[in-house]
Amino acid sequence: MLAHRGLALEAPENTMKAFAHAVAIGASYLETDVHLTADGIAVVSHDPSLRRVAGRDVDVSKLTMAELRGVDLGHGQGYCSLEEALDGFGETRFNVDVKVEAAVAATVHAVQRTRAGARVLLTSFSDRRRRRLGELVPDAVTSAGRAGVIRARLAALAGAEAVGRSLRAAAALQVPERVGPVPLVTARFVERVHEAGAEVHVWTVNDPADMSRLLDLGVDGLVTDRADLALPLVSRRS
Repeated sequence: MLAHRGLALEAPENTMKAFAHAVAIGASYLETDVHLTADGIAVVSHDPSLRRVAGRDVDVSKLTMAELRGVDLGHGQGYCSLEEALDGFGETRFNVDVKVEAAVAATVHAVQRTRAGARVLLTSFSDRRRRRLGELVPDAVTSAGRAGVIRARLAALAGAEAVGRSLRAAAALQVPERVGPVPLVTARFVERVHEAGAEVHVWTVNDPADMSRLLDLGVDGLVTDRADLALPLVSRRS
């Protein structure tokens, strides 16, 4: 179970408080995202701008880390850097989605500074970016980008060997259950990915009935906003 942007029921998403709430209830995997600040720091943020989370029409990339820390996100929280998150939760595994090419070097720096390579999964919408991250942080694992997911879905029709080739060193596929009307996560797909030696993580799953159904299919991870609902369910199955 991956706590999507922490647990944001009583804290703003992607903040130290949201991460602390998730860890406090037993989450050992946190999912988060990074952009780059004006002064070159990997900052924890899903959106490129402050519009949705802070009501300000300004891009994250236009502000320094100090300025972003001072943004009022609610509940006494401001933005945090990736280094602060990795350092603050040193026993927790992180799934880090690098949103922009410009943030690659800063992300690698934060992971190296905190010696967190062995407890991070690095991913990106761009498969090329994902592969570059894997090369720069060889002790980390990666999940396939969009192109990798498409290749794997088509390869699943041919068999595990074809899926393995399509993954190009990715340890996981992180996917929605369906794309429009087309189901992506099926028993056959999960089986083929497992045979290729990789995992299937499904996002974003918030209904317990959906969680149970997907676990019955054999998926390895659920990316969820409701870690409070997912953890008891997963624990009972374990």
